[in-house]
Amino acid sequence: MDKGFKYNEPWILQRADPFIVRHDDGIYYFTASVPAYDGICLRKSTTLEGLKDAKEVEIWHKHNEGPMSIHIWAPEMHYIEGKWYIYFAGGDKDDIWNIRPYVLECQGDDPINDSWKELGKMQSADEDEFSFKAFSLDATVFKNNGKWYYVWAEKVGVGKQISNLYIAEMEKPNKLKTVQVLLSTPDYNWERGNFWVDEGPAVIKKGNNIFLTFSASDTGPSYCIGMLKTTVDADLLDPQSWVKSRYPVVETDEKRNIYGPGHNSFTVDEDGNDIMVYHARTESKIVGDPLYNPNRHTQLMKINWSKDGMPIFSFI
Repeated sequence: MDKGFKYNEPWILQRADPFIVRHDDGIYYFTASVPAYDGICLRKSTTLEGLKDAKEVEIWHKHNEGPMSIHIWAPEMHYIEGKWYIYFAGGDKDDIWNIRPYVLECQGDDPINDSWKELGKMQSADEDEFSFKAFSLDATVFKNNGKWYYVWAEKVGVGKQISNLYIAEMEKPNKLKTVQVLLSTPDYNWERGNFWVDEGPAVIKKGNNIFLTFSASDTGPSYCIGMLKTTVDADLLDPQSWVKSRYPVVETDEKRNIYGPGHNSFTVDEDGNDIMVYHARTESKIVGDPLYNPNRHTQLMKINWSKDGMPIFSFI
């Protein structure tokens, strides 16, 4: 990164739920929720810093009606067995909270210029009677010991409902192989700010450990990042294999004007250093509904590692 670059300050403005992937050829791709929630855009650059001023190209636009016609949220782009896929959530303008997860497949090797095919809604396993039946979003995927896993948030219950995190093994990029397993539910006060929410999962591996971060509470200043931990040799579909940190690992820091940090992803810089990509606000008081206020800005944090292999998240 350029010596003049500053971490933990607004970097790409008004881009929430940011996701950066570095491909095997060294090219970086960036995507995020755009303020209008009406499409999916990509940027590419040979350097991480270059994404800031890279041309943004819309590769898919929302439908005029029906599913995927409103609230296009939190796209992630993953390279799975030789093909690019984008996972995102969308609603129906006639039922705007009918949010479900969807999948796009790139029909070539160039995500920016080649066409994308809609694969429709993410499919649950044949015997799974629960997944994607209610408000569900924020899917991420990762590979471990030759198997691909899908992690997402889904609401259950009545009233305001509760957003939990679930995991399942994947059969193919747009279908699950196993029934859902509950990974995390909002147990602690920091996960219950206005709404009871666990969402926005992201995975990073280090040594023998797998860390899964997630965002908690509503999208205002109480938004924060928690973490689950397991090992690469564990049964990832056994809830007892995962341990949740008692306190958030990243939260609002008023002294640095960082409010509601959350919905992160992970990448590396050109030197291979681990980087957390996240969004945050710079103001404590939000004008209007936080969900529709556009001032969530993409920021970068350099991750350090402790002697015992734990990630150190710091705004310093």
